[in-house]
Amino acid sequence: MANDFPGSAQSASSRWQTLAWRDGVLELIDQRALPGELKYFSCNDAGDTAYAIRNMVVRGAPAIGCAAAYGVALEAMRQRFAPADVFMQSLIAAFQLLAESRPTAVNLMWALDRQRRTLAVVTGAPPAEIVRALVSEANAILAEDIEVNLAIGRHGAALIPDGARILTHCNAGALATAGHGTALGVIRSAIAAGKRVQVFADETRPLLQGARLTAWELMQDGIAVTLIADSAAGSLMSNGEIDVVIVGADRVTANGDTANKIGTYP
Repeated sequence: MANDFPGSAQSASSRWQTLAWRDGVLELIDQRALPGELKYFSCNDAGDTAYAIRNMVVRGAPAIGCAAAYGVALEAMRQRFAPADVFMQSLIAAFQLLAESRPTAVNLMWALDRQRRTLAVVTGAPPAEIVRALVSEANAILAEDIEVNLAIGRHGAALIPDGARILTHCNAGALATAGHGTALGVIRSAIAAGKRVQVFADETRPLLQGARLTAWELMQDGIAVTLIADSAAGSLMSNGEIDVVIVGADRVTANGDTANKIGTYP
């Protein structure tokens, strides 16, 4: 029955996918195992997906939003043969469970709201139709994220000079998104445009997203990267060895102020 439902949009990464919808199962790169091992965590229902979000199997705002959208679809698929009242109650519980998995994640709440609106449109339809609608909306969220990342990459690449030495902090790459990445997407797009770059990645304590994730994915793509201690960034900048700093942003305010992982401000 799972094959009756649409497959996922394709990630922009050819060698690996942060999220992939395969035969009715959401496959996530288990980022806790990187860089030592590339393995996948399988989600079969909303509970598995909430666990993955809560325990950092998947991380990064866009990737979390995509995962949550698929989590709703998974729960609908799991309960599609249940009585109508049980089916709807399970979906209500799934929305609540997923919302509680990372209460501060804006993309997660936004994705869940999109799935709520999708559900409202098809409420009363046969369960199989509801599942198709929820899977299709999750696919749309994933595809839109990739397109947004590619657009960020195109615009950002124009600001990167040839030969730039780029400093980045934490991980805002393909591992944090549906594919390509935001901050690292700019770097990928600059390289695709023929520009030569050298990346310096802060280790990003305490969870070492830079050391474990950013350095790993750049190396997978053959992009020159040097891992540095967080405390070394100021020294590199003061000695004129950094031309560009590009990082993600957990929040951007209306006046342009930004907030990101601890360690970004220095």
